[in-house]
Amino acid sequence: MARVVVDVMLKPEILDPQGRAVMGAFTRLGVGGVSDIRQGKRFEITIDGDPTDAQLADLHRMAEELLSNPVIETYELRVEP
Repeated sequence: MARVVVDVMLKPEILDPQGRAVMGAFTRLGVGGVSDIRQGKRFEITIDGDPTDAQLADLHRMAEELLSNPVIETYELRVEP
């Protein structure tokens, strides 16, 4: 069994109001030395056996078409042992 992880983040040029809200909470709680916080999404997909090239291609397609909005987000897909 393998786990495929898809991390989705807003593109750097897109404002992140949730990240800004968390940053404000850090400041209010006295946590210093943090210059920025960005929030994202993480998807964990379990595959029976080792993923094939065809499965990975399908997962890349799903990450682009379903899990992320390519206009404002980027994604990174990786296989974990």
